[in-house]
Amino acid sequence: MFRKTLNSRKNKTKKSGSSLAVDIRSVTKRYRIHHEKNPSLKETILRRKRTTYEEFLALDNVSFSVAHGETFGIIGPNGSGKSTLLKLIAKILQPTSGEITINGKVSALLELGAGFHPDLTGRENIYINAAILGMKRKEIDRRFNNIVEFSELERFIDMPVKNYSSGMYMRLGFSVAINVEPDILLVDEVLAVGDQSFQAKCYKVIYNFMRRGKTIIIVSHDLETISDLCKRVVFLNNGKIENSGNPVSVVGKYKAYVEGLERKRIIDKQKSERKKIFKTYVEGKKKIVD
Repeated sequence: MFRKTLNSRKNKTKKSGSSLAVDIRSVTKRYRIHHEKNPSLKETILRRKRTTYEEFLALDNVSFSVAHGETFGIIGPNGSGKSTLLKLIAKILQPTSGEITINGKVSALLELGAGFHPDLTGRENIYINAAILGMKRKEIDRRFNNIVEFSELERFIDMPVKNYSSGMYMRLGFSVAINVEPDILLVDEVLAVGDQSFQAKCYKVIYNFMRRGKTIIIVSHDLETISDLCKRVVFLNNGKIENSGNPVSVVGKYKAYVEGLERKRIIDKQKSERKKIFKTYVEGKKKIVD
């Protein structure tokens, strides 16, 4: 049972011989949504007024584990907490409560441009991004040509990345992430960006990682890819685990959920249209009587 203590917010990395690459226990993440502009310190002192806010529960008591060498999928509608969960595993965010244990070196490809400075060149950003991911300068020097070659950005590597397209961002970010040689690779939907030939190249790398026994955690709306790659899947909805287990079963339940939402949307639209027709008819009859 999870106990709320001073150490209840944990996100730690171990180098033990555990069979688990990622262990998530009773993790909750809350955000504060402020409804007014943050006052200055002077205004706060003079008015003795605190900013009003509401709490948004992004993740609610989520627990699961991922074994070493497992490819694990996370699916769900927008706003269900998928990206927040990956950011917690990557230590970009800290949980409000609960515990996350990581056994191994993590590399994350979460958002386009994450870890890149727009005013610096691709070359400079490779060194910064790789350093953030834990690579030494000598190691980056040794792998630099491989990173650039895989990204296919040789002509643009000395251009500021603010001039890059979304596809170029993805190419560079993915190239850095895979050259870190992680034990655990986190991928959040970014492979949907870019041309088909580069996507195929990326998936070839992912399959190679799988053969080498790397742990991969993927967030995607591409349900076919999730079913093809993953051994297990969790379906997140409103910050809670709706279902977990076999990819075919979980993806099927998610599809049923989406289809149910679509049916409801169509029914609601039809009701709205009927009301408009009835209103127009009644108003027309009223004009004739008048």
